[in-house]
Amino acid sequence: MTSIADGAVCIQTAAESALATPSWFGEAVLLTAHLRKHGVFHQLQEQVRCARRRFGRYDVIDFLAVLFGYAVSGERTLQEYYERLWPFAIPFVALFGRDQLPSRSALSRFLAALTEAPVEALRTLFLDDLLARPLTADQQTGGLGDRAGNAWVVIDIDGTREAARQRAVPQTNDLPPSFRRLEEVCAPGYTGRKRGEVVRTRTVISQAHSSHWLGSFGNRGNGRYRDELRKGLAAIGRYLTAHHLDATHALLRLDGQYGLGAVLSDVAGFAFVTRGKDYRVLDHPLSQARLHLPPDQFQQRPESQLVRSLYDCPQIPVGPEGTSYRVIVATHPAGTKPSPVGVTRAGVVYELFFTNLPQHGFTAGDVVEVYLHRGAFEPTLSDEDREQDPDRWCSHSAWGQECWQVIAQWTWNLRLELGHQLKPQPVRTTEFAPALPLPAPYTAPASGYAPPAVGSAWKSARFASQDFALQPDGSLRCPADQPLTPHEHRREADGSLRVVYGASIHSCRSCRLREQCQWNGAATAKPRQVSVLLHPLRVGPAPLLWRDWSRRVHRRACLR
Repeated sequence: MTSIADGAVCIQTAAESALATPSWFGEAVLLTAHLRKHGVFHQLQEQVRCARRRFGRYDVIDFLAVLFGYAVSGERTLQEYYERLWPFAIPFVALFGRDQLPSRSALSRFLAALTEAPVEALRTLFLDDLLARPLTADQQTGGLGDRAGNAWVVIDIDGTREAARQRAVPQTNDLPPSFRRLEEVCAPGYTGRKRGEVVRTRTVISQAHSSHWLGSFGNRGNGRYRDELRKGLAAIGRYLTAHHLDATHALLRLDGQYGLGAVLSDVAGFAFVTRGKDYRVLDHPLSQARLHLPPDQFQQRPESQLVRSLYDCPQIPVGPEGTSYRVIVATHPAGTKPSPVGVTRAGVVYELFFTNLPQHGFTAGDVVEVYLHRGAFEPTLSDEDREQDPDRWCSHSAWGQECWQVIAQWTWNLRLELGHQLKPQPVRTTEFAPALPLPAPYTAPASGYAPPAVGSAWKSARFASQDFALQPDGSLRCPADQPLTPHEHRREADGSLRVVYGASIHSCRSCRLREQCQWNGAATAKPRQVSVLLHPLRVGPAPLLWRDWSRRVHRRACLR
């Protein structure tokens, strides 16, 4: 018989049980050493203060140490986490300079005792730690280069939610009102595809190029999204100041719930793009007039057969204050099933995109593609769920749950930072959209069209083209209040599209203003015609360039 055993290997056994160190313990050692090196533990002890209440002789740092370990471990519940940690409690707390591990009940009392002040202090320290050290030695942040050569830092703002199941309980007049443990944390609201009767929503902010978290702000039910947005903007302002970036070149990609004029006033001073949900914009005369002209561009995603027609409306009043924004209207024929987004009118689905990005840097198609690229944010949330699951219930109090989620995001950022040190890589550049081709003669421009223009005056003391107003129904209205309808589309050599409008001969012959309108006055045998010109939109010659780092490589280098 041939043995494959290595004679140099000696195996010894013993009757006593020896527990194996948890697989995540090495990463906890690495993270705590990094935090201790930069004095974070001392700052936590000095700045995060909480009334002691009933959690014994422990300090705040003791409980934060438990939460850091919980975020690193990835264990499904606190009970499983404590079962794995308890045999190694002394060496674990020694990493934080402590001598005793709080019990689960003491942790629960601590989280229940938290108030807004200590959690906000913890949130401030979380952001201070992120901004204290650049991600790379050359202090790059990544970015998006537009067609005019300008650089933008893209920041995603979105909501995520966690639903909770609740048992049905009898409710009659002879029974006291039921008490729910998650009543302080959750409330009835939109659950999406998640099963549950109550929900908690939090707004998360991510730097899209480095995948850093900049903040998390949660509330019961559907949340207080405007309050959370204002807090998020304050965190973004601090990030931009620390990196010496101008707020006007921070591009916020907002969730569709922010697509109202009243909400967009909160992001004044920032560039933004969001899906609009104020469909009254479609009824504005400027929007209707543009929709009756040919589309600027056509857009199709690689994974879909859907082709959208895009109409670029540069100055449309939105909201009760009537602030003008650039509105992109995307249309496509309605299918057999109701469209999950947009509004359907007369067999056509209309989608709205609100932005204040300049036309010379982004075409209508670029704006829609940049917004739909928000889909890349979903894998980030998915990775977070798999590695940490910050939405799992850690406390039955609102501020206790907020504390846990701040610690979870802090751990994510630390993994990114240490991963860049373990496996440094230069920023990568991807062509987000190619440079626009030079237009061939008599062909539609790839950039779309500038706002409609009319010809200049052609004879003194006669009505010029400017006197014929473009109407919401796509016609022109002459000074005598008669309609002119389009009857010819003519492509010019430079790519301009000439739309020729004509009045009816019956209206012109009996018109009292004929002498001021037609070339030879009453002797003219033809009706009046007016041309509206759609000139090619002038944009920069550069492609859109996306600069970022891998979302997973550096984190997983730290995890290994």
